[in-house]
Amino acid sequence: MAVQLNHTIVAAHDRHASAAFLTELLGLKPSVDFGPFAVVELDNEVSLDFIDDPEVKPRHYAFLVSEEEFDEIFGRIRARGLSYWADPFEQHPGEINTNDGGRGVYWKDPNEHMLEIITRPYGSG
Repeated sequence: MAVQLNHTIVAAHDRHASAAFLTELLGLKPSVDFGPFAVVELDNEVSLDFIDDPEVKPRHYAFLVSEEEFDEIFGRIRARGLSYWADPFEQHPGEINTNDGGRGVYWKDPNEHMLEIITRPYGSG
């Protein structure tokens, strides 16, 4: 049996607002409530399960997307006037990266989690 990630829990100050932020930017279906979670289903049968937590510790979440999806998502990031960077250390504001011959960009969600979209997996170029 191949081991696959099924879900992970994402701490949020407001699980519904955080799930909506992500689904709107990534162009996904709205979250579904399951117990204390607002569940966001990704296209690869993995879910991010947002839970309310007053002591959020920011984490990093990266999403592999197609070139077309990158353009759509990046357009929504810019349309919202969100700050973005070419790197996770925020050293290159207002830029995207072209690592491994693809494109990538980082931005923060309302909980300060660092989100990333890339069009090529790191190390694939």
